[in-house]
Formats: sequence, structure tokens, C-alpha cells
Amino acid sequence: MTRVTSGDYVVRAIRPAEWEKVRGLRLDALRDPAAPLAFLEGYEEAAAKADLFWQDRAAGSGEGSATAQQFIAELPDGSWAGSLTVLIEEAGTEDWAGFPVERRQGHVVGVYVRPEHQGNGLIKAMFDAGVAWAWGRGAERVRLLVHEDNERAQGAYRKAGFGPSGVRVPFVKDAAQDELEFVLDR
Repeated sequence: MTRVTSGDYVVRAIRPAEWEKVRGLRLDALRDPAAPLAFLEGYEEAAAKADLFWQDRAAGSGEGSATAQQFIAELPDGSWAGSLTVLIEEAGTEDWAGFPVERRQGHVVGVYVRPEHQGNGLIKAMFDAGVAWAWGRGAERVRLLVHEDNERAQGAYRKAGFGPSGVRVPFVKDAAQDELEFVLDR
């Protein structure tokens, strides 16, 4: 189990039984002003999903999953300050957008830190846990996609050790816009 302590936070994988908290944090993330650039779904779409969806999501990315892991930053009172998920992508497959995957890699998605917890290094601690988990599963690199206009997120990812690879992919919501691939090689 990958677990990191950072200041007042414990960064750890979610537990499948915590699906209601997973749902709550995701809905809060989708209310963030940057959500239209950062997430592929909207609040109303996510809020309409049945409990079974959230239960399956938590089970598929919770402790014990070998293909995905959602990490949260937990405060001493049990509340969650942020989250990110790492998906393992296998060489020879296609990613979620239909692009070929050339090597075993981690793909970071769903990055969110509550506004009152931003700017204190928490995002780096979450990335450290996620990257360590991906390395432990034999990933050769870890990547993420970030909207070309989301400069706040780009800065945070650079501080976590990621850098642009030069790859640009069309933004799913508007093909006239791009997302930039950021990578961290092993």
C-alpha cells in the first residue's frame, strides 16, 4: 500500500466502502471554476449517476486494484482535501481517447485540491503517492493531459516533476482547443 504523510495530511488509496465520499469529492470538484477545462463531465451528469456507479468506481480504483488507484489527502478529522487517480495503460492498447499506448504507463486523471488546501505542497504529496504506485506496477512513465489554457494546473504539474512532452491532442469538448501531454519518465 502506498501511503505518504505530508504535514496535516495522510495521502492514501481510497477504500471501496468509501464510495459516498468519492462521490461527494467528485461533485465538489465539478463545481470548481476550472472544472470545464479540467474534467470531461459536468456536475449535472455526475450527480445523476446511480449509487451503483459510484460503488463500482470506488471498487475499481480502491485499495487492492491493480489497474487503477485513487489517492486522497485525508485530514485528521477524516475529511478529504483532494484527490487524483492513476490508471495503468498497457503497451499495445488504446487509451481512453483512442490513441495507441506505446509502453506500460500510468495516466493521471481527476486531479482536484479543495481551494482552501491549494498552494501548500499537497498536490506534490498526492503525485508522489500516485507515481510510486505506478512505478510499483512496472510503469515506464507517468503522464497526464492538461488543457492548454489551464495554466494553474500546468504550474502545479511542473512543481510535481512533470514536463510537456510536445504531444498535443484535441480537447474532447472542443476540437479547436488542445490538451498538452505532461510526462514524468522513470
